[in-house]
Amino acid sequence: MFEIGNSLREARVRRGLDFNQAEVATKIRGKYLRALEDEQFEMLPAETYVKGFLRTYAEYLGLDGQLYVDEYNSRFVSDEYSEARARRSAARPQRRNRRIETNVVLVALATIVILTVIVISAWKASGGGNAPAVKATPPAATRPKSVPPLFLVTAVRGTTHLTARRNNARGNVAFDGTIAKGDPARAIRGHRLWVQIDTPENLRIRVRGKLVHVPGHKPQVIIITPTGWRPA
Repeated sequence: MFEIGNSLREARVRRGLDFNQAEVATKIRGKYLRALEDEQFEMLPAETYVKGFLRTYAEYLGLDGQLYVDEYNSRFVSDEYSEARARRSAARPQRRNRRIETNVVLVALATIVILTVIVISAWKASGGGNAPAVKATPPAATRPKSVPPLFLVTAVRGTTHLTARRNNARGNVAFDGTIAKGDPARAIRGHRLWVQIDTPENLRIRVRGKLVHVPGHKPQVIIITPTGWRPA
């Protein structure tokens, strides 16, 4: 066991870096870097961000990022996991009650359907079935197919920090954060995107629904358009 915050602070001081320099290089806001060094992890938006920022900051300082993530998991995540399991166990009886209510509704609907079939059959047997057939109403116009998002990204391993801006490097920020394996796919819409990816090989990328491959284990900046991607 070692002190995460003090170790990061010592590495930064040893390299003669301040928070402004680290913020520019890691794309992580200075207040979050300071929170990591003070071990005030509750100041970060979510646990996923803590792990992603911790790995990125440690590796920027020349340290083993995975070692710091493992230390964080062993000290801060286990209790939360136990509490989550307890909450899930408490919720099981409620889900069972919902299943019972659902089964009752299904039985009632089945009964209604059977009775309806019996009534219709009796009506046809009494001569009502000789009425002229009613022409079926033509179906309503089919709903147009939805257009897939311009940029759809999913983490397939580890964590990767990603920044996406609309049109160019100075455009409005469409997304700025860390994507980790297990997170839901991140969809970003637009006509043209400027994207910076720390570790492209960790991601599965689709452009307008088509799978594309952006190679590389180092940060890369690319341009996304409806026809594909290219280096910036």
